[in-house]
Amino acid sequence: MRRYFGRFVFVLFVSICVIGLLISPVLSQQKQKDAQGNAQQKSQDDEQIPRLGVTEVFVPVTVVDKRGRFVYELKQEDFEVYEDKKLQEIKRFEARLEKPIHLAVLMDTSASVRPKLKFEKEAAISFIQTVLKTRKDKVLFATFDSAVELRQDFTDSVEALSKAIEQVRAGGDTRLYDAVYRVCEEKMGLDKDKRYAMIIISDGADTASERTLQEAIDIALQKEVLIYGISTKAGGFFGVGGGQVQNEEDKELRRLCEDTGGEVFFPGQVMELERAFRDVRQIMANQYGIWYEPKSKLDGKFHRIEVKLVGSGYKEKLEVRAKKGYIAVPSGRAATE
Repeated sequence: MRRYFGRFVFVLFVSICVIGLLISPVLSQQKQKDAQGNAQQKSQDDEQIPRLGVTEVFVPVTVVDKRGRFVYELKQEDFEVYEDKKLQEIKRFEARLEKPIHLAVLMDTSASVRPKLKFEKEAAISFIQTVLKTRKDKVLFATFDSAVELRQDFTDSVEALSKAIEQVRAGGDTRLYDAVYRVCEEKMGLDKDKRYAMIIISDGADTASERTLQEAIDIALQKEVLIYGISTKAGGFFGVGGGQVQNEEDKELRRLCEDTGGEVFFPGQVMELERAFRDVRQIMANQYGIWYEPKSKLDGKFHRIEVKLVGSGYKEKLEVRAKKGYIAVPSGRAATE
């Protein structure tokens, strides 16, 4: 009996092995077909997924006459936008931007501004008081010397911002470009329904940054941040006249501001300082908004923008101020990577 049972088990084992050898190629072919089918389906699905990058370029525009007065009555048909000298189609236009503003106020607290720190504090508090008149706008306050430090995150509380400003002390080197880069990278451009701007209060002399001026400009362009500069070089009448010829630091601060679509001011007296604050506030309150879809590829390169006015007499009578370009990179990728 045991002999017959052992023979039966042996025959059963051999039969299973033979069946396995017969069906193995069939299963292997089926797996290959399934893998090919899945790959084909994934490829088709990938083709249907839109590739998002720089799908729309936003250009805030300010127009002034020869006396520096803002021009309000222009319409979409009065503007033309060129990218790399090629005419673009304007997709959207706003005669007056109503987006809430998120402002970053960056104060130079390095040793070079120690005699001017009181001037800087008064400048910062005065500016914030003029801007935060509505609850829809918010301000961030940061300082830079040998380190970049966030003192107060975005808030609409003048009291909280003023308290943070009053507590700062001066000392150390100047990391202006590092401050611009870090604040832009970490805090700006996160909500497309808001406008982002930066106010730099400094004497303009960068001495210790790891980032370059061009890197600071590039990240601001990518994040669509307009940069305005208030120079404290004259700093409360510390021996530098308001009409002094600009040095290299002044030119770099001007380039940082104007290349991103902003402006720089060199107040030498209290009245000039107040006028600078008023001008910045008026600029942000009286901007046209232009949107267009770029025809260029996401090549990681800088593409130059030029905004022109069309119509008789506009070129001679009016001045157009806008950012000079943008970096064509996919969303979420740093412009300088």
